[in-house]
Amino acid sequence: MSSKIAGARAPGVRIATTLAGALVLALLAACGRGDDAAAPGGVDAAAVNDGTINADQWPQPEWPLPADPELEKKIDELLASMTLEEKVGQIVQGDIGSITPEDVRKYRLGSILAGGSSDPGGKYNATPAEWLALSDAFWEASMDTSTGGKAIPIIWGIDAMHGQSNVVGATLFPHNVGLGATRNVELQRRIGQITARETRTTGMEWTFAPTVAVPQDVRWGRAYEGYSENPQLVAEFAAAMVEGLQGKAGSPEFLDQDHVMVSVKHFLGDGGTTNGRDQGDTQTSEAELRDIHAAGYVTAVAAGAQSVMASFNSFHGTKLHGHKPLLTDVLKERMNFGGFVVGDWNGHGQIPGCSNDDCPATFAAGLDMAMAPDSWKGIYETTLAAVRDGTLPEARVDDAARRILRVKFLMGLFDAPKPSQRALGGKFELLGAPEHREVARQAVRESLVLLKNQDGLLPLQPKQRVLVAGNGADNVGKQAGGWTLTWQGTGTTRADFPNADSIWQGLERAVSAAGGSAELAVDGKYAQKPDVAVVVFGEEPYAEFQGDIANLLYKPGDDADLELIKRLKADGIPVVAVFITGRPLWMNREINASDAFVVAWLPGSEGAGVADVLLRSADGEVAHDFTGKLSFSWPAKATEGNVRASGYEALFAFGHGLTYADDGNLDALSEDSGIEGLQAAPGVYFANAMLAPGLTMRVENDQRHTAQITTVPAGLHDKSLLVAAVDHQRQEDARQFTWSGDAAANVAIHAEPVQDLSRETNGDLLLVLTVRPDAVPASGNIGLSAGAGQPVALREALAALPANEWSTLGVPLKCLAAAGADVEALDVLARLHSDAPTTLSLARVAVGAVNEAERVVDCKTAP
Repeated sequence: MSSKIAGARAPGVRIATTLAGALVLALLAACGRGDDAAAPGGVDAAAVNDGTINADQWPQPEWPLPADPELEKKIDELLASMTLEEKVGQIVQGDIGSITPEDVRKYRLGSILAGGSSDPGGKYNATPAEWLALSDAFWEASMDTSTGGKAIPIIWGIDAMHGQSNVVGATLFPHNVGLGATRNVELQRRIGQITARETRTTGMEWTFAPTVAVPQDVRWGRAYEGYSENPQLVAEFAAAMVEGLQGKAGSPEFLDQDHVMVSVKHFLGDGGTTNGRDQGDTQTSEAELRDIHAAGYVTAVAAGAQSVMASFNSFHGTKLHGHKPLLTDVLKERMNFGGFVVGDWNGHGQIPGCSNDDCPATFAAGLDMAMAPDSWKGIYETTLAAVRDGTLPEARVDDAARRILRVKFLMGLFDAPKPSQRALGGKFELLGAPEHREVARQAVRESLVLLKNQDGLLPLQPKQRVLVAGNGADNVGKQAGGWTLTWQGTGTTRADFPNADSIWQGLERAVSAAGGSAELAVDGKYAQKPDVAVVVFGEEPYAEFQGDIANLLYKPGDDADLELIKRLKADGIPVVAVFITGRPLWMNREINASDAFVVAWLPGSEGAGVADVLLRSADGEVAHDFTGKLSFSWPAKATEGNVRASGYEALFAFGHGLTYADDGNLDALSEDSGIEGLQAAPGVYFANAMLAPGLTMRVENDQRHTAQITTVPAGLHDKSLLVAAVDHQRQEDARQFTWSGDAAANVAIHAEPVQDLSRETNGDLLLVLTVRPDAVPASGNIGLSAGAGQPVALREALAALPANEWSTLGVPLKCLAAAGADVEALDVLARLHSDAPTTLSLARVAVGAVNEAERVVDCKTAP
């Protein structure tokens, strides 16, 4: 292997090409940081590591908006006229899945959000017109004074993460991991402008973006939301995205009706938790927290970011939602942040002594707006009570409300009409407009990274027979990834992406136009032997919680993609592998098996951008070369995802990426992953007739007869519950359970050690069963429980599914918790119970998103 890539330490990167870049380099230098900010060991090892904060040692950017006495006078007058109830209303945000316009009218709330699984009418594929109509309804409620109160316009926040990715038809850009690979800051700025315009068409004024985490461990399920492991690169892109979304501070376009407000997130250290655990503890030094993880906030504040979102993670055990030294002393005072701090989804409820419904401590620490999606009423009432009894000073509420009102004035919302009558309201032709898609296509081209090009196979001549294979070839949902129409990006169909090209569509169009022929065969079983094969495969969509992994193995226990590549190679067909991913993974076997290996970082809606680079033009010229460079180093082993860990070894260094002029030959890589024993995908408890490591399956009845299921057929000796093998997608990959009805019995998946699902329960995640109802009784009790909780009733839901057909049934984790399961220490992950003659077949049990279940049960406990 070439020594220039093997085990190389990530080099420094000089990106100070703009004022923002110069600013961050100057500030980091002042704090003792050099060019090698991302290199392991780059922070002084003698730095204090006990979690203390010395605000005087932090960067001090200049807030770009000068004091405006006239504006402050308006805010003073409005605040003086507001009741305490109205002030508290301004600092509470509810989710559209749990709040109505009538609630806003009554409680005078200042903000709403649409969370990742919240949509008009509960439809993930609601039309743009339905989004806009709901925007109007909430605005009208906030401005209605017929029942009293002040007309203070509401502000709507949404996760427009890679384009207005919640709305059908919108342009979908590559996720941040891919944009970092472009190194094109001006392109990022343009993407921000387009995202703002498309967001405004459906009535929202606020996006929860950009994410400026500096992920140091790609096992974190949100790593793809980060631009890079390198803080300087993140700082550059953060400033560009803030200016693209909001407009340049001080210019006439700033926060006008073509732009939206940002939330720079998540403050602070979310990319540095132990083992890459989402919502975990960041136990780094203050110097590392400041110089690495805060880098994007320095430039974002200097660019005039109007809000910052507090993070779920802790710093040395203290939750950020309650961390006054960081939220107030550092961010607001030392860093001169003049906007407001918003919380994350019920993040305040994780502070010791708090609950989702009651947490004055979060406001005392410096939070200005609590994101209380389904707990908004409780937070409103308890915060009001806390001010009245002196627990929370009214001056703190006044300051929080002032910061929120200031942003609303700056955005001109007090003078603006309802969303549908604003400059871009209802201009749905902007969603996926050709000029927008062209920018996204450019981003795809520039984000692709070439890791191998044996014997110069690429670029391909299009005038030949090209096979396009793999389950990512014609799958827009997969190439778009998480935060796309649904929270986890799952459960979508091709019809949900009318303004998009799959990678297959882009390749087929280009090959045909050049006079070649292209064939799509997902399984690789071609009708006519091709001259070359392009195999497109990769990670399934995921977002927070679901995306956390224990190691960097790709699809542990499932070698289908590798086998496909090897089968085509065995037929004498050269193979170009296109790997769709949100993070570097251990792919040595797949790289070895392929002739060329291309990384496509969740490219979004414009799959044709892949064809632009892989294929020569019709006249044989190179139309577009590879320009993408790794924004994260690529690990040599599957055992360690933390770039800062002692002994971390990079296979391909940060900044690596081949061009067509480079020698793309690669010696065979080691196929020793460093991982031993059976591995399982995160959140999957039972699949392919196998349990995840550490889990056992047992059957038992009310006479306390029990048996552990290791082989089948099996069951209880009195035959009250029998287990057999059945087929789902392959031979005997599922299990059938037959209850005689003679005694109540259950089958349970036990965990040792116990598992903590509290993170997953703080959201809309489900326990999803892939089930076939073979015989469901007309009466009797069938239920599902976890831990020591009571069963949630399933019989009616099972009876409503098609008999003798495989379906997916979801049980909300919140239901299991409400039924008494201790989700912080579950010894039983799922217990399926029946006291009547029943036959059910089960193929898979896993934690999943709402759209992964064809039917979701109600939260009713079985008698």
